Amino acid sequence: MSPCRLLAPATLPGLALASLLTVHAASERVTVASGTLEGTVDSGVSSFTGIPFAAPPIGDLRWRPPQPVAPWKGVKAATAYGHDCAQLPFPGDAAPLGTPPDEDCLVLNVWRPASRPSPRLPVMVWIYGGGFVNGGSSPAVYDGSQFARRGVVLVSFNYRLGRFGFFGHPALTKESPSGPLGNYGYMDQLAALRWVQTNIAAFGGDPGNVTVFGESAGGSSVLMLLTSPLAKGLFHKAIIESGGGRDGLFPTRLLKRAGPTGAPSAEGVGVEFARANGITGEDAAALAALRALPADKVVAGLNMSTMMTPTYAGPMIDGTIVIESAETALRAGRFAKVPLIAGANSADIGFSFARSIDEVFAPFGDNAARARETYDPGKSDKLREVGMLVAMDRMMVEPARFVVRTFAAAGAPAWHYRFSYVAESMRKEWPGTPHATEIPFVFDTLQARYGNALAPADKAVAETANAYWVAFAKGGDPNGGGRPAWPACHGMCDGLLDFTNDGPKAGPDPWKTRLDLTAAVADRAGKS
Repeated sequence: MSPCRLLAPATLPGLALASLLTVHAASERVTVASGTLEGTVDSGVSSFTGIPFAAPPIGDLRWRPPQPVAPWKGVKAATAYGHDCAQLPFPGDAAPLGTPPDEDCLVLNVWRPASRPSPRLPVMVWIYGGGFVNGGSSPAVYDGSQFARRGVVLVSFNYRLGRFGFFGHPALTKESPSGPLGNYGYMDQLAALRWVQTNIAAFGGDPGNVTVFGESAGGSSVLMLLTSPLAKGLFHKAIIESGGGRDGLFPTRLLKRAGPTGAPSAEGVGVEFARANGITGEDAAALAALRALPADKVVAGLNMSTMMTPTYAGPMIDGTIVIESAETALRAGRFAKVPLIAGANSADIGFSFARSIDEVFAPFGDNAARARETYDPGKSDKLREVGMLVAMDRMMVEPARFVVRTFAAAGAPAWHYRFSYVAESMRKEWPGTPHATEIPFVFDTLQARYGNALAPADKAVAETANAYWVAFAKGGDPNGGGRPAWPACHGMCDGLLDFTNDGPKAGPDPWKTRLDLTAAVADRAGKS
Protein backbone atom coordinates (compact mmCIF):
# COMPACT_ATOMS: atom_id res chain seq x y z
CA MET A 1 0.00 0.00 0.00
CA SER A 2 0.03 2.19 0.34
CA PRO A 3 -0.06 6.08 -5.06
CA CYS A 4 1.12 27.83 -10.05
CA ARG A 5 -0.77 30.72 -8.93
CA LEU A 6 -0.74 32.53 -5.62
CA LEU A 7 -3.44 31.86 -3.04
CA ALA A 8 -5.68 34.82 -2.32
CA PRO A 9 -5.06 36.38 1.09
CA ALA A 10 -7.17 35.48 4.11
CA THR A 11 -7.07 36.89 7.58
CA LEU A 12 -5.49 34.82 10.34
CA PRO A 13 -5.55 35.79 14.03
CA GLY A 14 -3.14 38.71 14.24
CA LEU A 15 -1.54 37.96 10.87
CA ALA A 16 -2.58 38.18 7.24
CA LEU A 17 -2.08 35.06 5.16
CA ALA A 18 -0.63 37.21 2.40
CA SER A 19 2.27 38.09 4.66
CA LEU A 20 3.10 34.40 5.05
CA LEU A 21 3.54 33.69 1.36
CA THR A 22 6.36 34.51 -1.00
CA VAL A 23 6.12 33.29 -4.58
CA HIS A 24 9.10 32.39 -6.71
CA ALA A 25 9.18 31.04 -10.23
CA ALA A 26 8.78 27.41 -9.12
CA SER A 27 8.62 27.65 -5.36
CA GLU A 28 6.45 29.05 -2.63
CA ARG A 29 6.87 29.80 1.06
CA VAL A 30 4.50 29.30 3.96
CA THR A 31 5.15 29.98 7.63
CA VAL A 32 3.77 27.52 10.18
CA ALA A 33 4.11 27.47 13.95
CA SER A 34 7.61 25.95 13.89
CA GLY A 35 9.11 28.00 11.04
CA THR A 36 9.06 28.87 7.36
CA LEU A 37 8.75 26.20 4.65
CA GLU A 38 9.56 26.38 0.97
CA GLY A 39 7.61 24.07 -1.29
CA THR A 40 7.29 23.59 -5.02
CA VAL A 41 4.78 24.84 -7.58
CA ASP A 42 3.88 22.71 -10.58
CA SER A 43 0.91 22.51 -12.94
CA GLY A 44 -1.37 24.62 -10.78
CA VAL A 45 -0.55 22.82 -7.52
CA SER A 46 1.61 23.92 -4.61
CA SER A 47 3.11 21.02 -2.66
CA PHE A 48 5.02 20.91 0.61
CA THR A 49 6.50 17.53 1.51
CA GLY A 50 8.52 16.17 4.41
CA ILE A 51 7.19 18.67 6.97
CA PRO A 52 8.00 17.57 10.54
CA PHE A 53 4.90 17.52 12.76
CA ALA A 54 6.64 15.97 15.77
CA ALA A 55 10.18 15.44 17.01
CA PRO A 56 11.99 12.37 15.63
CA PRO A 57 10.83 9.42 17.81
CA ILE A 58 14.34 8.03 18.22
CA GLY A 59 16.61 7.26 21.15
CA ASP A 60 14.88 8.13 24.41
CA LEU A 61 11.75 9.16 22.46
CA ARG A 62 11.16 5.63 21.17
CA TRP A 63 7.84 4.46 22.69
CA ARG A 64 6.85 7.88 23.92
CA PRO A 65 3.99 10.12 22.78
CA PRO A 66 5.03 12.40 19.90
CA GLN A 67 6.91 15.43 21.20
CA PRO A 68 6.82 19.01 19.82
CA VAL A 69 8.95 19.95 16.83
CA ALA A 70 11.97 22.11 17.63
CA PRO A 71 11.48 25.43 15.79
CA TRP A 72 13.97 26.10 13.03
CA LYS A 73 15.58 29.29 11.83
CA GLY A 74 15.62 30.36 8.23
CA VAL A 75 13.75 28.49 5.52
CA LYS A 76 13.31 24.71 5.56
CA ALA A 77 13.03 22.98 2.22
CA ALA A 78 9.76 21.05 1.91
CA THR A 79 10.45 19.66 -1.54
CA ALA A 80 11.03 15.94 -0.90
CA TYR A 81 9.26 13.24 1.07
CA GLY A 82 10.70 12.37 4.44
CA HIS A 83 11.41 8.79 5.42
CA ASP A 84 8.48 6.43 5.72
CA CYS A 85 8.40 4.79 9.13
CA ALA A 86 10.63 1.82 9.99
CA GLN A 87 9.31 -1.44 8.55
CA LEU A 88 10.16 -4.40 6.34
CA PRO A 89 8.57 -3.43 2.99
CA PHE A 90 6.03 -5.90 1.64
CA PRO A 91 6.97 -7.08 -1.88
CA GLY A 92 3.38 -7.26 -3.12
CA ASP A 93 2.34 -3.86 -1.82
CA ALA A 94 -0.02 -2.07 -4.22
CA ALA A 95 1.46 1.22 -2.98
CA PRO A 96 5.24 0.71 -2.91
CA LEU A 97 7.19 3.10 -0.72
CA GLY A 98 9.01 6.00 -2.31
CA THR A 99 11.59 6.49 0.46
CA PRO A 100 13.84 4.24 2.56
CA PRO A 101 12.10 3.41 5.85
CA ASP A 102 13.61 4.90 8.99
CA GLU A 103 12.69 5.50 12.62
CA ASP A 104 12.92 9.26 12.04
CA CYS A 105 9.66 9.52 10.11
CA LEU A 106 7.07 11.80 11.73
CA VAL A 107 6.50 14.07 8.75
CA LEU A 108 3.52 15.13 6.70
CA ASN A 109 2.77 16.52 3.25
CA VAL A 110 0.40 19.21 1.99
CA TRP A 111 -1.00 19.84 -1.50
CA ARG A 112 -3.17 22.83 -2.30
CA PRO A 113 -4.35 24.64 -5.40
CA ALA A 114 -1.97 27.40 -6.34
CA SER A 115 -5.00 29.64 -6.68
CA ARG A 116 -8.35 29.45 -4.97
CA PRO A 117 -11.66 31.31 -5.28
CA SER A 118 -12.51 31.41 -1.56
CA PRO A 119 -10.60 32.29 1.61
CA ARG A 120 -10.94 28.87 3.16
CA LEU A 121 -10.65 25.54 1.37
CA PRO A 122 -11.91 22.15 2.62
CA VAL A 123 -9.21 19.90 4.05
CA MET A 124 -8.84 16.15 3.55
CA VAL A 125 -6.43 14.12 5.68
CA TRP A 126 -5.33 10.73 4.31
CA ILE A 127 -4.36 7.79 6.54
CA TYR A 128 -2.61 4.94 4.73
CA GLY A 129 -3.17 1.24 5.24
CA GLY A 130 -0.79 -1.68 5.57
CA GLY A 131 -2.02 -3.72 8.52
CA PHE A 132 -0.31 -1.30 10.95
CA VAL A 133 2.99 -2.92 9.98
CA ASN A 134 3.55 -1.52 6.47
CA GLY A 135 2.77 1.65 4.56
CA GLY A 136 3.77 5.28 4.31
CA SER A 137 2.80 8.62 2.82
CA SER A 138 5.36 8.61 -0.01
CA PRO A 139 3.82 6.18 -2.56
CA ALA A 140 3.05 7.85 -5.87
CA VAL A 141 -0.58 6.69 -5.83
CA TYR A 142 -1.12 8.86 -2.72
CA ASP A 143 -0.08 12.08 -4.46
CA GLY A 144 -2.65 14.74 -3.57
CA SER A 145 -2.37 16.88 -6.70
CA GLN A 146 -5.72 15.93 -8.22
CA PHE A 147 -7.55 16.72 -4.99
CA ALA A 148 -5.80 20.11 -4.97
CA ARG A 149 -6.80 20.81 -8.56
CA ARG A 150 -10.41 20.29 -7.51
CA GLY A 151 -10.16 22.81 -4.70
CA VAL A 152 -9.10 20.75 -1.68
CA VAL A 153 -6.12 21.03 0.65
CA LEU A 154 -4.87 17.43 0.92
CA VAL A 155 -2.72 16.34 3.86
CA SER A 156 -1.00 12.99 4.31
CA PHE A 157 1.28 11.94 7.14
CA ASN A 158 3.31 9.08 8.57
CA TYR A 159 2.60 7.21 11.78
CA ARG A 160 4.74 4.65 13.58
CA LEU A 161 4.21 1.02 12.62
CA GLY A 162 4.69 -2.45 14.04
CA ARG A 163 6.53 -2.64 17.36
CA PHE A 164 7.53 1.02 17.06
CA GLY A 165 3.91 2.10 16.89
CA PHE A 166 2.11 -0.48 19.00
CA PHE A 167 4.03 -1.90 21.92
CA GLY A 168 3.45 -2.61 25.57
CA HIS A 169 5.87 -3.53 28.35
CA PRO A 170 5.66 -3.28 32.15
CA ALA A 171 8.73 -1.02 32.15
CA LEU A 172 6.90 1.49 29.97
CA THR A 173 3.94 1.42 32.35
CA LYS A 174 6.23 2.07 35.31
CA GLU A 175 7.89 4.94 33.46
CA SER A 176 4.55 6.60 32.64
CA PRO A 177 1.87 5.15 34.94
CA SER A 178 -0.75 7.72 33.90
CA GLY A 179 -0.15 7.10 30.19
CA PRO A 180 -0.94 7.30 27.40
CA LEU A 181 0.67 3.98 26.57
CA GLY A 182 0.86 1.36 23.88
CA ASN A 183 -0.81 2.93 20.84
CA TYR A 184 2.03 5.22 19.78
CA GLY A 185 0.98 5.05 16.13
CA TYR A 186 -2.46 6.32 17.08
CA MET A 187 -0.83 9.07 19.14
CA ASP A 188 0.99 10.12 15.97
CA GLN A 189 -2.31 10.26 14.09
CA LEU A 190 -3.84 12.49 16.76
CA ALA A 191 -0.73 14.70 16.74
CA ALA A 192 -0.96 15.11 12.96
CA LEU A 193 -4.61 16.15 13.23
CA ARG A 194 -3.74 18.66 15.94
CA TRP A 195 -1.02 20.02 13.64
CA VAL A 196 -3.69 20.46 10.97
CA GLN A 197 -5.89 22.41 13.38
CA THR A 198 -2.99 24.69 14.28
CA ASN A 199 -1.36 25.19 10.89
CA ILE A 200 -3.64 24.40 7.97
CA ALA A 201 -5.02 27.96 7.71
CA ALA A 202 -1.55 29.07 6.64
CA PHE A 203 -2.04 26.89 3.54
CA GLY A 204 -5.50 28.31 2.88
CA GLY A 205 -7.31 25.37 4.48
CA ASP A 206 -10.32 25.55 6.77
CA PRO A 207 -9.63 23.90 10.16
CA GLY A 208 -13.39 23.83 10.66
CA ASN A 209 -13.95 21.62 7.60
CA VAL A 210 -11.66 18.60 7.87
CA THR A 211 -12.45 15.18 6.39
CA VAL A 212 -10.41 12.18 7.52
CA PHE A 213 -10.23 9.24 5.14
CA GLY A 214 -8.24 6.05 5.04
CA GLU A 215 -8.09 2.54 3.64
CA SER A 216 -7.63 -0.83 5.39
CA ALA A 217 -5.61 -0.07 8.54
CA GLY A 218 -6.17 3.57 7.62
CA GLY A 219 -9.92 2.96 7.53
CA SER A 220 -9.70 1.16 10.85
CA SER A 221 -7.81 4.22 12.12
CA VAL A 222 -10.72 6.41 11.01
CA LEU A 223 -13.00 4.19 13.11
CA MET A 224 -10.66 4.76 16.06
CA LEU A 225 -10.89 8.50 15.54
CA LEU A 226 -14.68 8.31 15.35
CA THR A 227 -14.85 6.45 18.67
CA SER A 228 -11.95 7.92 20.67
CA PRO A 229 -12.63 10.72 23.16
CA LEU A 230 -9.24 12.24 22.34
CA ALA A 231 -10.22 12.90 18.70
CA LYS A 232 -13.23 15.07 19.49
CA GLY A 233 -13.26 18.24 17.42
CA LEU A 234 -10.28 17.32 15.25
CA PHE A 235 -12.35 16.51 12.14
CA HIS A 236 -15.87 16.93 10.79
CA LYS A 237 -16.48 14.21 8.19
CA ALA A 238 -15.12 10.70 7.60
CA ILE A 239 -14.59 8.18 4.78
CA ILE A 240 -13.76 4.53 5.51
CA GLU A 241 -12.43 2.43 2.63
CA SER A 242 -12.26 -1.29 3.43
CA GLY A 243 -11.74 -0.53 7.11
CA GLY A 244 -14.04 -3.08 8.71
CA GLY A 245 -16.20 -2.06 11.64
CA ARG A 246 -16.85 -5.38 13.33
CA ASP A 247 -14.59 -6.98 15.91
CA GLY A 248 -11.92 -9.25 14.50
CA LEU A 249 -10.51 -7.35 11.51
CA PHE A 250 -7.29 -6.68 13.43
CA PRO A 251 -6.43 -8.55 16.65
CA THR A 252 -7.20 -6.01 19.38
CA ARG A 253 -5.31 -6.82 22.53
CA LEU A 254 -5.75 -5.45 25.99
CA LEU A 255 -2.74 -3.48 27.20
CA LYS A 256 -2.26 -5.07 30.60
CA ARG A 257 -4.57 -8.09 30.81
CA ALA A 258 -5.07 -11.25 28.82
CA GLY A 259 -8.08 -11.17 26.53
CA PRO A 260 -11.32 -13.06 27.23
CA THR A 261 -10.22 -15.88 24.92
CA GLY A 262 -6.79 -16.11 26.56
CA ALA A 263 -4.91 -13.96 24.07
CA PRO A 264 -1.85 -12.51 25.79
CA SER A 265 -1.80 -8.86 26.76
CA ALA A 266 0.27 -6.34 24.81
CA GLU A 267 2.58 -6.17 27.81
CA GLY A 268 2.92 -9.95 27.75
CA VAL A 269 3.83 -9.91 24.07
CA GLY A 270 6.33 -7.14 24.80
CA VAL A 271 7.94 -9.13 27.60
CA GLU A 272 8.37 -12.10 25.27
CA PHE A 273 9.87 -9.86 22.57
CA ALA A 274 12.34 -8.44 25.10
CA ARG A 275 13.28 -11.90 26.33
CA ALA A 276 13.91 -13.02 22.73
CA ASN A 277 16.44 -10.18 22.53
CA GLY A 278 18.15 -11.14 25.78
CA ILE A 279 16.45 -8.42 27.84
CA THR A 280 14.82 -9.38 31.11
CA GLY A 281 13.36 -7.39 33.97
CA GLU A 282 10.77 -4.63 34.15
CA ASP A 283 12.89 -1.72 35.35
CA ALA A 284 14.46 1.34 33.77
CA ALA A 285 17.54 -0.64 32.75
CA ALA A 286 15.40 -3.08 30.77
CA LEU A 287 13.63 -0.19 29.06
CA ALA A 288 16.92 1.48 28.22
CA ALA A 289 18.12 -1.76 26.66
CA LEU A 290 14.94 -2.02 24.59
CA ARG A 291 15.34 1.54 23.37
CA ALA A 292 18.94 0.81 22.44
CA LEU A 293 17.99 -2.08 20.15
CA PRO A 294 18.83 -1.36 16.50
CA ALA A 295 15.76 -0.59 14.41
CA ASP A 296 16.06 -3.79 12.39
CA LYS A 297 15.96 -5.82 15.62
CA VAL A 298 12.66 -4.14 16.48
CA VAL A 299 11.20 -4.72 13.02
CA ALA A 300 12.43 -8.34 13.21
CA GLY A 301 10.82 -9.43 9.94
CA LEU A 302 7.33 -8.19 10.79
CA ASN A 303 5.25 -7.16 7.79
CA MET A 304 1.98 -7.98 6.03
CA SER A 305 3.13 -11.50 5.23
CA THR A 306 3.67 -12.34 8.90
CA MET A 307 0.99 -10.25 10.62
CA MET A 308 -1.39 -13.17 11.26
CA THR A 309 0.83 -14.52 14.04
CA PRO A 310 0.63 -14.50 17.85
CA THR A 311 3.36 -11.85 18.03
CA TYR A 312 1.55 -9.36 15.76
CA ALA A 313 2.14 -5.80 16.97
CA GLY A 314 -0.97 -3.75 16.38
CA PRO A 315 -3.56 -1.58 18.13
CA MET A 316 -4.71 -2.37 21.64
CA ILE A 317 -7.35 -1.26 24.11
CA ASP A 318 -5.28 1.07 26.26
CA GLY A 319 -8.01 2.78 28.26
CA THR A 320 -7.11 6.31 27.15
CA ILE A 321 -7.11 6.50 23.35
CA VAL A 322 -8.93 3.23 22.68
CA ILE A 323 -11.51 2.66 25.39
CA GLU A 324 -13.32 -0.23 23.71
CA SER A 325 -13.55 -1.98 20.38
CA ALA A 326 -15.06 -0.03 17.49
CA GLU A 327 -18.03 -2.42 17.25
CA THR A 328 -18.79 -2.08 20.96
CA ALA A 329 -18.67 1.71 20.70
CA LEU A 330 -20.84 1.75 17.58
CA ARG A 331 -23.47 -0.51 19.13
CA ALA A 332 -23.61 1.72 22.20
CA GLY A 333 -23.83 4.94 20.20
CA ARG A 334 -20.51 6.21 21.51
CA PHE A 335 -19.14 7.73 18.30
CA ALA A 336 -18.95 11.07 16.51
CA LYS A 337 -22.18 11.54 14.53
CA VAL A 338 -20.54 13.14 11.49
CA PRO A 339 -21.30 12.67 7.78
CA LEU A 340 -19.84 9.36 6.61
CA ILE A 341 -18.99 7.39 3.49
CA ALA A 342 -18.02 3.74 3.91
CA GLY A 343 -17.64 0.76 1.62
CA ALA A 344 -15.50 -2.10 0.38
CA ASN A 345 -14.35 -3.72 -2.85
CA SER A 346 -15.94 -6.53 -4.81
CA ALA A 347 -12.97 -8.88 -4.32
CA ASP A 348 -11.77 -7.49 -1.02
CA ILE A 349 -9.49 -9.17 1.48
CA GLY A 350 -10.53 -12.07 3.71
CA PHE A 351 -8.64 -14.72 5.64
CA SER A 352 -10.13 -18.20 5.86
CA PHE A 353 -8.46 -20.96 7.86
CA ALA A 354 -11.24 -23.50 7.42
CA ARG A 355 -10.05 -27.00 6.61
CA SER A 356 -13.28 -28.09 4.92
CA ILE A 357 -16.42 -26.65 3.39
CA ASP A 358 -18.35 -27.70 6.49
CA GLU A 359 -15.98 -25.61 8.61
CA VAL A 360 -16.56 -22.62 6.33
CA PHE A 361 -20.27 -22.66 7.06
CA ALA A 362 -20.28 -23.95 10.64
CA PRO A 363 -20.38 -20.39 12.13
CA PHE A 364 -23.75 -19.80 10.44
CA GLY A 365 -25.33 -22.31 12.82
CA ASP A 366 -28.96 -23.01 11.91
CA ASN A 367 -28.46 -20.99 8.72
CA ALA A 368 -25.51 -23.10 7.53
CA ALA A 369 -27.42 -24.86 4.75
CA ARG A 370 -28.94 -21.60 3.51
CA ALA A 371 -25.56 -19.89 3.62
CA ARG A 372 -24.03 -22.71 1.62
CA GLU A 373 -26.72 -22.37 -1.04
CA THR A 374 -26.18 -18.61 -1.15
CA TYR A 375 -22.39 -18.55 -1.27
CA ASP A 376 -21.89 -21.68 -3.37
CA PRO A 377 -25.10 -22.18 -5.40
CA GLY A 378 -23.34 -24.39 -7.92
CA LYS A 379 -22.07 -26.65 -5.10
CA SER A 380 -18.52 -26.34 -6.36
CA ASP A 381 -17.15 -27.05 -2.88
CA LYS A 382 -14.02 -25.10 -3.83
CA LEU A 383 -12.64 -24.62 -0.35
CA ARG A 384 -10.25 -21.75 -1.08
CA GLU A 385 -12.58 -19.67 -3.27
CA VAL A 386 -15.71 -20.15 -1.17
CA GLY A 387 -13.82 -19.72 2.09
CA MET A 388 -12.29 -16.45 0.95
CA LEU A 389 -15.66 -15.14 -0.25
CA VAL A 390 -17.25 -15.81 3.13
CA ALA A 391 -14.24 -14.33 4.92
CA MET A 392 -14.30 -11.23 2.71
CA ASP A 393 -17.90 -10.54 3.63
CA ARG A 394 -17.16 -11.13 7.30
CA MET A 395 -14.07 -8.89 7.40
CA MET A 396 -14.86 -6.07 4.99
CA VAL A 397 -18.10 -6.04 3.04
CA GLU A 398 -20.77 -6.60 5.71
CA PRO A 399 -18.96 -4.48 8.33
CA ALA A 400 -19.03 -1.51 5.92
CA ARG A 401 -22.82 -1.86 5.65
CA PHE A 402 -23.05 -2.23 9.43
CA VAL A 403 -21.14 1.02 9.97
CA VAL A 404 -23.24 2.94 7.43
CA ARG A 405 -26.49 1.63 8.91
CA THR A 406 -25.33 2.48 12.43
CA PHE A 407 -24.53 6.07 11.48
CA ALA A 408 -27.81 6.45 9.60
CA ALA A 409 -29.78 5.08 12.57
CA ALA A 410 -28.10 7.73 14.75
CA GLY A 411 -29.23 10.48 12.40
CA ALA A 412 -25.87 11.07 10.71
CA PRO A 413 -25.80 11.44 6.91
CA ALA A 414 -24.27 8.24 5.55
CA TRP A 415 -23.55 6.77 2.14
CA HIS A 416 -22.60 3.18 1.26
CA TYR A 417 -20.49 2.19 -1.74
CA ARG A 418 -18.96 -0.86 -3.35
CA PHE A 419 -16.04 -0.59 -5.72
CA SER A 420 -16.37 -3.19 -8.47
CA TYR A 421 -14.55 -1.45 -11.29
CA VAL A 422 -11.49 -3.29 -12.57
CA ALA A 423 -8.92 -1.54 -14.75
CA GLU A 424 -9.31 -2.70 -18.35
CA SER A 425 -5.78 -4.08 -18.50
CA MET A 426 -6.36 -6.25 -15.41
CA ARG A 427 -9.74 -7.86 -16.15
CA LYS A 428 -8.35 -11.21 -17.24
CA GLU A 429 -6.25 -11.40 -14.08
CA TRP A 430 -8.76 -9.89 -11.64
CA PRO A 431 -12.37 -11.12 -11.76
CA GLY A 432 -13.21 -8.51 -9.12
CA THR A 433 -11.66 -5.48 -7.46
CA PRO A 434 -8.92 -6.56 -5.00
CA HIS A 435 -8.19 -4.92 -1.69
CA ALA A 436 -6.67 -1.42 -1.99
CA THR A 437 -6.97 -1.20 -5.78
CA GLU A 438 -9.66 1.48 -5.54
CA ILE A 439 -7.09 3.93 -4.11
CA PRO A 440 -5.55 5.19 -7.39
CA PHE A 441 -9.09 5.78 -8.66
CA VAL A 442 -10.04 7.78 -5.57
CA PHE A 443 -6.82 9.82 -5.82
CA ASP A 444 -7.01 9.94 -9.63
CA THR A 445 -3.39 8.78 -9.80
CA LEU A 446 -3.89 5.91 -12.23
CA GLN A 447 -0.85 6.84 -14.30
CA ALA A 448 1.38 5.95 -11.34
CA ARG A 449 -0.30 2.54 -11.04
CA TYR A 450 -0.98 1.46 -14.64
CA GLY A 451 1.29 3.60 -16.82
CA ASN A 452 0.86 2.95 -20.52
CA ALA A 453 -1.86 0.38 -19.84
CA LEU A 454 -4.22 3.12 -18.69
CA ALA A 455 -7.46 3.15 -20.69
CA PRO A 456 -9.88 6.06 -21.26
CA ALA A 457 -12.61 4.23 -19.32
CA ASP A 458 -10.24 3.86 -16.36
CA LYS A 459 -9.56 7.59 -16.39
CA ALA A 460 -13.27 8.41 -16.54
CA VAL A 461 -14.01 6.31 -13.46
CA ALA A 462 -11.10 7.88 -11.58
CA GLU A 463 -12.31 11.38 -12.36
CA THR A 464 -15.79 10.46 -11.16
CA ALA A 465 -14.65 8.75 -7.96
CA ASN A 466 -12.36 11.65 -7.09
CA ALA A 467 -15.21 14.10 -7.74
CA TYR A 468 -17.54 12.23 -5.35
CA TRP A 469 -14.91 12.31 -2.60
CA VAL A 470 -14.19 16.00 -3.20
CA ALA A 471 -17.87 16.97 -3.16
CA PHE A 472 -18.30 15.16 0.14
CA ALA A 473 -15.31 16.99 1.61
CA LYS A 474 -16.63 20.33 0.44
CA GLY A 475 -20.23 20.06 1.58
CA GLY A 476 -20.89 16.78 3.38
CA ASP A 477 -22.74 15.24 0.41
CA PRO A 478 -21.02 13.35 -2.46
CA ASN A 479 -23.68 14.30 -5.01
CA GLY A 480 -23.68 17.02 -7.65
CA GLY A 481 -21.85 17.91 -10.83
CA GLY A 482 -24.06 15.77 -13.05
CA ARG A 483 -22.75 12.50 -11.58
CA PRO A 484 -25.17 9.58 -11.03
CA ALA A 485 -27.21 10.26 -7.90
CA TRP A 486 -25.92 8.48 -4.79
CA PRO A 487 -28.80 8.00 -2.34
CA ALA A 488 -28.04 8.42 1.34
CA CYS A 489 -28.74 5.54 3.71
CA HIS A 490 -31.88 5.69 5.82
CA GLY A 491 -32.56 3.16 8.56
CA MET A 492 -31.75 -0.44 7.65
CA CYS A 493 -30.84 0.57 4.13
CA ASP A 494 -29.91 -1.96 1.46
CA GLY A 495 -29.00 0.44 -1.31
CA LEU A 496 -25.55 1.56 -2.40
CA LEU A 497 -23.55 3.10 -5.20
CA ASP A 498 -21.57 0.46 -7.07
CA PHE A 499 -18.60 1.61 -9.16
CA THR A 500 -19.07 -1.03 -11.87
CA ASN A 501 -17.20 -1.67 -15.12
CA ASP A 502 -20.04 0.25 -16.78
CA GLY A 503 -19.73 3.22 -14.45
CA PRO A 504 -21.31 4.13 -11.10
CA LYS A 505 -24.78 2.67 -10.57
CA ALA A 506 -27.09 3.20 -7.60
CA GLY A 507 -29.60 0.59 -6.55
CA PRO A 508 -30.42 -2.28 -4.19
CA ASP A 509 -27.48 -4.33 -2.99
CA PRO A 510 -27.40 -7.59 -4.97
CA TRP A 511 -25.49 -9.18 -2.08
CA LYS A 512 -28.19 -8.44 0.51
CA THR A 513 -29.08 -12.08 1.21
CA ARG A 514 -25.56 -13.20 1.93
CA LEU A 515 -24.74 -10.07 3.92
CA ASP A 516 -27.86 -10.59 6.04
CA LEU A 517 -26.63 -14.10 6.82
CA THR A 518 -23.17 -12.80 7.69
CA ALA A 519 -24.67 -10.02 9.81
CA ALA A 520 -26.67 -12.55 11.82
CA VAL A 521 -23.46 -14.35 12.76
CA ALA A 522 -21.77 -11.09 13.76
CA ASP A 523 -24.79 -9.91 15.73
CA ARG A 524 -24.91 -13.14 17.73
CA ALA A 525 -21.21 -12.80 18.52
CA GLY A 526 -21.67 -9.17 19.49
CA LYS A 527 -24.42 -10.01 21.97
CA SER A 528 -22.60 -12.95 23.54
